[in-house]
Amino acid sequence: MNSPTDLPLLGLALGAIVLLVLLVTRWKLNPFLALSLAALALGGGAVGLGITAKSHPGAAWTVLQVVDDFKLGLGATLGGVASLICLGAILGKLLSESGGAGVLAKGFLGFFGKENAGWCIIALAITVGLSSWFAVGFLLLLPVLLSLTKETGRPFLNLALPLLSFLSVMHGLMPPHPGPVIAINALHADTGKVLLWGFLIGIPTAAIAGPAFAKFAVGRVHPTLPEISGEQPSQIRPPSFSLTLFSILLPIALMLLATCAELFGIHGSFIGKIVLTLGSPIIAMLLGVLFCLWSLGLRCGWTAPQLLKFTEQSVNAIGMTFLTVGAGGGFARVLTESGVARILGELASEAHLPILLYGWLASAFIRVATGSATVAITVAADLLVPLLGASPETSPELLVVAIGCGSLFLSHLNDAGFWIVRDCLGLSVKETLQTWTITETLIGVAGLLLTMGVDAVRHALG
Repeated sequence: MNSPTDLPLLGLALGAIVLLVLLVTRWKLNPFLALSLAALALGGGAVGLGITAKSHPGAAWTVLQVVDDFKLGLGATLGGVASLICLGAILGKLLSESGGAGVLAKGFLGFFGKENAGWCIIALAITVGLSSWFAVGFLLLLPVLLSLTKETGRPFLNLALPLLSFLSVMHGLMPPHPGPVIAINALHADTGKVLLWGFLIGIPTAAIAGPAFAKFAVGRVHPTLPEISGEQPSQIRPPSFSLTLFSILLPIALMLLATCAELFGIHGSFIGKIVLTLGSPIIAMLLGVLFCLWSLGLRCGWTAPQLLKFTEQSVNAIGMTFLTVGAGGGFARVLTESGVARILGELASEAHLPILLYGWLASAFIRVATGSATVAITVAADLLVPLLGASPETSPELLVVAIGCGSLFLSHLNDAGFWIVRDCLGLSVKETLQTWTITETLIGVAGLLLTMGVDAVRHALG
């Protein structure tokens, strides 16, 4: 540690996380209030230590600046995900109310068979999660998950955990998601090779954390199945399987086209610029929702006033989730500004660990402290640039995968994804810790072991 305040600051960060957990789990405080109090407690303690914040150089942090940084983190987090979550919730509501979720469930069951319902979820999670943010993909597929659970009569977690694990792996390891793209740029890795290693390592990792763990979890955790929309009125005509599948994949296809334009170097052309615009996440999701208002709404017999009601209901249902997600971003901002992320990275560096293990540990430590996978990848990648230059035998692509696995480790109460999963699946905080948190932890550990195994084989083969 380079400063006498580093050790007390780490103690403050640990105390703030413990306080957060106790406020929510033991004293049943609203998560938004708990995150706000934990951030202020950490910031106030850092002010007492005379900490100079990252964005306020030259002067000691003040309590008012802590509050401002919390607000900036809240706003930045919601600015990045609020519109996507909102559009995803609307699309999911339309999919549910139109009967399209049931149509998809029956169509995939007809192809795979009821005994292979898990493969339906896995195939959908990989397809949708490849280019959709975790929260967007989850909200898109939630009605399908509920319909498949009802159709097959299988335990809810038997299908929910594989969905979560594969969506999470796609988000953490595969470009064009923001975290992997940041790491690829910082470490000068090859995007195609990252995609290759991401699939080879990510698929078995998700299988361990999802389907394999689900067999253990279903006998020990018994959540209540979230409500499924009732039967549609008689005048409502469910959409066809092909139209439903096209509707749900339209925004994903637009985002994939934008990725292809980047990969093939046509992004500077007139056509390329149009494709990139249409494939930006917000535009792609907005176009998808507009199309679904026709394909899963008007075409099925719903009226415009009814569709307006559905969109309002979908947004109202996630209002508290928005606040919690934003507060998680505010807490992460205070942790980062105080220097906690820097200290954790330096501690891992001083231990002289193998570079893949160091990258994973740096990312995992920052993830646990801040709750943000993107922050963890960004900070860890920056820390590893000089080490990678001194270690030419290390594959930058495998390092990107290792960092991505670390960024998914141990999701808990300061992670926005934790609250999205809890609210959407109707779980208690304890049940979310017993399922989602363990799933993410398994992804982190299994991903690291498989990455290091692949690296060992690569070196052995010369």
